Amino acid sequence: MVDTAFLFPGQGSQFVGMGKDFYETHEGARRLFDRAAALVDFDIRKVCFEGPADALTQTRFSQPAIFVCSMAALEVFRAHPKAASFRPRYAAGLSLGEATALCAAGAISFDDGVRFVRSRGLFMDEAALARPGMMAAVLGTELPAVEEACAATGAEVGNLNAPGQIVISGPRANVEAAMERLRAAGARKVIPLDVSGAFHSSCMQPACERIAEALRQVPVRRPDVPVVSNLTADVENDPDKIKQNLIWQMNHRTLWEDSMRFIIRNGVRTFIEFSPGKVLKGLLKKIDPEARVLSLSATEDFHVLEEA
Repeated sequence: MVDTAFLFPGQGSQFVGMGKDFYETHEGARRLFDRAAALVDFDIRKVCFEGPADALTQTRFSQPAIFVCSMAALEVFRAHPKAASFRPRYAAGLSLGEATALCAAGAISFDDGVRFVRSRGLFMDEAALARPGMMAAVLGTELPAVEEACAATGAEVGNLNAPGQIVISGPRANVEAAMERLRAAGARKVIPLDVSGAFHSSCMQPACERIAEALRQVPVRRPDVPVVSNLTADVENDPDKIKQNLIWQMNHRTLWEDSMRFIIRNGVRTFIEFSPGKVLKGLLKKIDPEARVLSLSATEDFHVLEEA
């Protein structure tokens, strides 16, 4: 039995065609997609399987699409004969993925999870229109220098993803000013991100307020598997505090690197990343090159379970 952490990706991992082979080859995955299609007000199967890409990248569509695709991959995994060889010690998800991790851990039902992430995506889209902003990745610069640039310009640190990879966020003028300061200070790369808003910054305050209201309707129970929160990089089992973390996550920085280090410190070195994409595998290899990461983004990827 291998102690394992289950990981779930966030927005940006999506791709046209994701989940299609799960749907076509696995009854359990097909059932989840069909159920989700009945819960949302758009054809989630068409968006995932056919796109177009510009629809799939819209927050209101991509968040429920990624959630369902991840849960479908988990369903396929649970039916695999090698699944019993992996004991989940922790679950974690990057930003949006935290809701998926909570669902996978039994804290939130699938139906409530689909409805919540659909609302979350809508609220974030609307907040981005009300308070326009942008995000940028800063590579090759330590956190104190990034924080200094943000303090001087009004930008904010949005994501601490991996060593040497920090994302800043906030109103466009503030972020652009911080980018210029960081380039002048010798950052290896400063790259604007192709996202629709200033996520994980104070620009998302309107979304926080609406998410808080939506979560009042979502029953949350103690997870069956400990879930490591992006907000604290620690386990939280109390349902009320889980909800609070989901709210505050929207306008605070995400602590993904610290979350992974917490799991590693507690004796887990094997991770399974559930579809779509392999973004989390790339981040983990920067955090700990010795970590073993199995990414399950398509049916053909499941051969790695036989080799593990």
